[in-house]
Amino acid sequence: MVQPLDPQRFAQRVGSWLSGTGPESDVVVSCRMRLARNLEGYPFVLRLEDARAKELSERVRGVLEGQHIDGETIWVGMDEAPTLVKLLLRERYLVSRDLAPTDPRMPTKPGRGVAFGEQESLAVMVNEEDHLRLQCLAAGYDLRSAFERIRALDQALEKELSFAFHADFGYLTGCPTNVGTGLRASVMMHLPALGLVRSELEKVIHAAQRTGLAVRGMYGEGSRAAGDFYQVSNQITLGRSEESLLEELEELVPCILAFERRVREELHATQKAALEDRVRRSYGMLRTARSLATDVALMHLSNVRLGILLGILSGISLADLQHVAVQIQKGHVHVLVGGSDGKIAETTERDRQRASFLRRRFAEFSS
Repeated sequence: MVQPLDPQRFAQRVGSWLSGTGPESDVVVSCRMRLARNLEGYPFVLRLEDARAKELSERVRGVLEGQHIDGETIWVGMDEAPTLVKLLLRERYLVSRDLAPTDPRMPTKPGRGVAFGEQESLAVMVNEEDHLRLQCLAAGYDLRSAFERIRALDQALEKELSFAFHADFGYLTGCPTNVGTGLRASVMMHLPALGLVRSELEKVIHAAQRTGLAVRGMYGEGSRAAGDFYQVSNQITLGRSEESLLEELEELVPCILAFERRVREELHATQKAALEDRVRRSYGMLRTARSLATDVALMHLSNVRLGILLGILSGISLADLQHVAVQIQKGHVHVLVGGSDGKIAETTERDRQRASFLRRRFAEFSS
């Protein structure tokens, strides 16, 4: 019998893909691969009746649990999950807003769930926009290994499940932009120097758009940038091979890497005093503030991360900062500071709880 997810234990650790390691980890936080798949014999999710959705979910759940994703598979059914658990899963990039709504006015549709492993590098959403959304997350700029892992999972599932496939169009999906390979690849990048020089950041965004890529905020489509974190991803899969999609990212991402590093060096050389002041002010705020909104805290964490990479600060690892960036989100703050029971605090109180958590964590660091 699968035990319910324990919010306290879950919030205290984060996935291995936030290790702060991996290739080009000074700029690239992580890579994500996502595959959209649908089962033969079932209508797409938008036309899927509740009874069929539950039937599909149970069928898929049995297969996923047998795969032992990252070890023992963890399954969370959305119709049974408390609002707090849904929020935690969203903040950990394991589910989307559509799969796990937390607004009581938007009830969760039957048959929705997510399977993932203890390391959180592999996950499968069930009955979101498609019957299956496979996801792999890897630390740093490691597109190829993330692709190999998700392809291996895809092939293993296809041995037990028949996916909807057309000889001319490829894999059939709920959204036309995903038809074909069903592959969406993205790279999460930290671009604080380009963020300080907005005209340079605009050049990056326009360059991505010209090559058919998109630049979005840290939570993907529909989100805005926070803490200078941006996702660069492909947009269209129809008529494209998996290899060509990966090559597009592999052509652009190194250019952004070099651009960000060059601007960092220029700022450090020409505006060293101002940059150090900015970094140390943010470090001081995170150590002493009595109230911090999420976006403000992420901005200060971004400055501190830049300070570590430029040698202005020491005694803090990138992994520590990346863990904290997840744990200051709404649901995690409630569990880690406010308690795992009861109603989530209102914004003002939550900002105080977030600041309290940050003071405690930064007191553990030395610089």
